[in-house]
Amino acid sequence: MRTRKRNNQYRVSDELWNEIEPLLPNHKNRHRFGGGRPRTSDRTCMDAIFFVLRTGCQWNALNATAICPSSTAHDRFQEWTKAGVFVKLWAKGLAEYDELKGIDWSWQSMDGAMTKAPLGGGKNRPKPYGSGQKRR
Repeated sequence: MRTRKRNNQYRVSDELWNEIEPLLPNHKNRHRFGGGRPRTSDRTCMDAIFFVLRTGCQWNALNATAICPSSTAHDRFQEWTKAGVFVKLWAKGLAEYDELKGIDWSWQSMDGAMTKAPLGGGKNRPKPYGSGQKRR
């Protein structure tokens, strides 16, 4: 069996992990006999998720690393996104930054525009070359 040396450069720091861990939902073993394959640790999955976020690699590229399988990391990412873990982490980080440095919300602005598409045409116009119609 071939083992790979794990690159600690992409590990979540202990300080950050102490902030993240309380935000994670509790996992209940749903195996009918209470067994099953041992679950990959939450920290390992978070390391893999942050690896993808930092490097911009595809999820399947995790299989080439020694962090964890891509399907496990992606499943956990989906579970935690649904549970609001990353939104809570963002809000916690923002509040901490505001406490340390202060955020001057008075200068914040928002911009947007709603216009018709210049070549969009009518909403319910007939499609000249749609399904089954022939070109003339």
